[in-house]
Amino acid sequence: MSELALAAYLGCAGFVISGITGSFYQLVTGEPLRFNISVETWIKGVVSCVLCVFAGPFIIMRNAIRGRRIEQRPLGWLVASSTIAGMWSLCSGVMVVHFMLVVML
Repeated sequence: MSELALAAYLGCAGFVISGITGSFYQLVTGEPLRFNISVETWIKGVVSCVLCVFAGPFIIMRNAIRGRRIEQRPLGWLVASSTIAGMWSLCSGVMVVHFMLVVML
């Protein structure tokens, strides 16, 4: 049971990081984050790739909810998107919490 609680905590931590990253990008640039990787320079390419990696669950869920409301996509589409975003959030949460533990200790 403790493994399930830890997985839920890490998934929530990953989704929070995802939301913060996506919202901060929108605050700075004025446009929502998309899965576009800029290849104008290598620095922009690396930054946009890192942004997409950490904000991926936020982008997926925003697009899935918008697709359900506006385009009337089936409920299964929303469930599948939620599952993908949840697993991605879990992986991001593991990375972020591990990084924070390394930095703190």
